[in-house]
Amino acid sequence: MAAKLWVPTLTACALATSIALVGCSNDKKDAQQAAASQQAPMVEVGVIVAQPQNVEKTVELAGRTSPYEVSEVRPQTSGVILKRLFAEGSYVKAGQPLYQIDSRANRASVENAQASLLQQEANLNSLTTKMNRYNQLVGINAVAKQDYDDLVGQVKVAKAQVEAARAALNSAQINLGYSTIRAPISGQTDRSSFTAGALVTSGQADALVKIQRLDPIYVDITQSSSDLLRLRQELKKGSLDNSNNAKVKLKLEDGSTYGNQGNLAFADASVDTSTGSITIRAVFSNPDRLLLPGMYVTAQIVEGVVPNAYLVPQIAVSRTPTGQATVFIVNAKGIVETRNVQTAAAQGQNWIVTSGLKPGDKVIADGVAKVKEGQQVKTTPYQPAPAQAATPANPVAPVAKPNASAPAQSSSKQQAQQHA
Repeated sequence: MAAKLWVPTLTACALATSIALVGCSNDKKDAQQAAASQQAPMVEVGVIVAQPQNVEKTVELAGRTSPYEVSEVRPQTSGVILKRLFAEGSYVKAGQPLYQIDSRANRASVENAQASLLQQEANLNSLTTKMNRYNQLVGINAVAKQDYDDLVGQVKVAKAQVEAARAALNSAQINLGYSTIRAPISGQTDRSSFTAGALVTSGQADALVKIQRLDPIYVDITQSSSDLLRLRQELKKGSLDNSNNAKVKLKLEDGSTYGNQGNLAFADASVDTSTGSITIRAVFSNPDRLLLPGMYVTAQIVEGVVPNAYLVPQIAVSRTPTGQATVFIVNAKGIVETRNVQTAAAQGQNWIVTSGLKPGDKVIADGVAKVKEGQQVKTTPYQPAPAQAATPANPVAPVAKPNASAPAQSSSKQQAQQHA
């Protein structure tokens, strides 16, 4: 009976002993983890030191190239084209002969006008001599005053006829000059629409050839009216300075950058109601004629200079669900802090930060995902990652051919065995 009473007591003692042993082991594990955490090295992050500077604010807009001058050459006199005097697609200078039209009819008109002028001049000389004689006789009443007055009127009419004949001669000479069609501007020619033997007429609808001046060349850029309003508001508030003439850079269709900078020429005074945008025109020098009319380009326009701004790598800036831009700052004690900032625009791989930073702030740019606010970190200067070399899209293993031929060899051996 006494033995039965001791059994619960012994069981309780054993259970208490096991619980004490488990508690000791847990305390030992916690102590080990604490020691390991103290011995673990701090997270190393790459930082940039914020320094205020004047930053150019640029915007990228789509555009199309258009010729600086365009002339569609049409005949100003009628006739048959005798020959073409230029090479299609060549560069021609202003005044250079392009076509020769049969000038025989125009030359005959000039000769006819010259004869008419001589006739009218002879008539004027005869009447002038007669008027001078009547002028002496009318003084002694040898000639009626009425006859003298009529003769004075005839002389005036003859003078007018001489001037008309002289004008007709000038017109005939101009038409004769039009028999040689010349380039009105300097530029690049297109293909000729007419050949020798074609009959052309004055003022016809079809152009003989089109000439385009390509140096300099225009770039017509499209900008939304909302962006234009924003730009004007920034200029009004003084947050943007555009005291210098805006410069424009171009990116070509192949991604390369055009070597020459351009200048803004003008902007439309009205908004296109169908697109809600305006057209801005820039002028570029094009000495090598690399830019051709109709090419699609991307224009980088320097809208102005943002004073006392900071350039922060884009990977250093994150957004809250409400859209607020934030960065991680390492304070003087090496502790991570969160800072709200204001961004104006992007410049390459950086954000233009206008407020929220102070000179000397250490902004974390490398290792943002590894840290949190309140954590102590070790800082090193941020080093942007170098561009990686492009690798082939479909690399071919050198062992492909032996592996590929193995099944063919085995199948040929099986066929040989079957035939045997």
